[in-house]
Amino acid sequence: MSRTGTSRREFLMAGAAGLAGAVLSPGRLVADPYAPLSDALARHAPVRVRGVVRAAGRGLPRVAVSDGLQVVETGTDGAFELVTTTDQDFVWFSVPSGYRLPVNPSGTARFYQPLSAAPEQAAEFDLEPDPASHENHTLVLLGDIQTQDQQEMEWFLEQAVPDVRQAVDGLGDEHVFGIACGDIMYDDLALYPAYESGVQRIGVPFFQVVGNHDLDRGSPTDEGSTETFIRHFGPRNYSFDRGAVHYVTLDDVFWYGSDYIGYLDSGTLTWLEQDLARVEPGAPVVVATHIPVLGSHYARRGENSPRAGSAIANRDVLYRLLEPFQAHVLVGHLHETEHLFGQGVHEHVAGAVCGAWWSGPICWDGAPNGYCLYQVRGEEVTWRYKATGRPASHQMRVYPPGADPEAPDDLLVNAWDWDPEWTVRWFADGAPRGAMERRRGPDPLSVQLHAGPDLPPRRPWVDPVPTDHLFRATLAGGEQVVTVEATDRFGRTYTEEWRRGR
Repeated sequence: MSRTGTSRREFLMAGAAGLAGAVLSPGRLVADPYAPLSDALARHAPVRVRGVVRAAGRGLPRVAVSDGLQVVETGTDGAFELVTTTDQDFVWFSVPSGYRLPVNPSGTARFYQPLSAAPEQAAEFDLEPDPASHENHTLVLLGDIQTQDQQEMEWFLEQAVPDVRQAVDGLGDEHVFGIACGDIMYDDLALYPAYESGVQRIGVPFFQVVGNHDLDRGSPTDEGSTETFIRHFGPRNYSFDRGAVHYVTLDDVFWYGSDYIGYLDSGTLTWLEQDLARVEPGAPVVVATHIPVLGSHYARRGENSPRAGSAIANRDVLYRLLEPFQAHVLVGHLHETEHLFGQGVHEHVAGAVCGAWWSGPICWDGAPNGYCLYQVRGEEVTWRYKATGRPASHQMRVYPPGADPEAPDDLLVNAWDWDPEWTVRWFADGAPRGAMERRRGPDPLSVQLHAGPDLPPRRPWVDPVPTDHLFRATLAGGEQVVTVEATDRFGRTYTEEWRRGR
């Protein structure tokens, strides 16, 4: 893919290097300039890894094995050989569909083996066939759990975890797994074991994505910033298959010593290109990462471009890599819900488990605290946002006239999982009145709970954020019962009522 004969890889690496220079020049690049750099300057010696991937005692052919930079395949006997270097942390394999996800004692997925400094190493991976079909499966996506202290961890364990467990139980024998989509912690990484206990209670294997609050912030380099994360959860970038879907998780948080930006480094892109080269064009590919690819948060706040920490700076490279596929990118970070379509990619911005940083029942765009359920049937991917503590049918909130002082005759609706394929209609006393008009603005409940210097009490810096999933209908004044009917892209219909005098 080149205009001048440059190879795809050369294009990707040149783009990554150029963007690195552009975005990393401002600010301090290290947290402590006097910190020892002996590890960073050490010579990286070669390491030869020989191993095998097996199931029921037999080798599995054509399984992808990686050190995070290169990808090799197992042979017909399941054996592989990979020459890496001592600066790589793991050798791991892409778990193929049809086999159970291996797990740590904590319930998190284990598909990797740490590497040592020994020049010759062995790696053996054993899988169990899964009698449950993976053609139909469900992904539970937890965005921004972000617990800062023991109190917030207890809220996660007492409120969110039982709700997720109930949703999982309701799926019966279906194959289910989870992804925590970054900001699992709020800087206190000593709470990781408590999160792991939540995973055990949910009872399905969980993968983890690096968030900007999951970092060792004392590190002077990006490489060192994930030491605690990888000690608990393994590689930062990896992939696996379930049914017809190829899943990828990426670390798009680049730590430069005193802060972070959204950025995919050259190693990540090198690996990703090789990983996706094994996927059939046209297949569904689901990428989970933390910082949005682009989002519209900046535009809704009147800014001309996204801030360095709220979008992937070198996103055009990701778009190009995902061009051949039915691509969904699942992100968190912004504590709001949104669906965007551009460059052939559907970007899902997930609402937060913690809402507006555990300050109350909603995110700052009015979406309730919650998580996402993605159901796969063959190559078809469907989804629904699930509000914690509410039924699955709770998909919108209706506000009476007067909720917005600037439009006192308007009835407002927040349909937080809206995308352009939805229809939102209203009926007055049983008579159809047509489609409601979409508008941009703050959610009235968010204004009530978050607006002002002293609100919300736990996080007074939280303010209402304008959203594009609000709808309005101007009332004449005599309506007694208004019914709002929202139908999503999958034909599921939700209704809510407003009655005058209530």
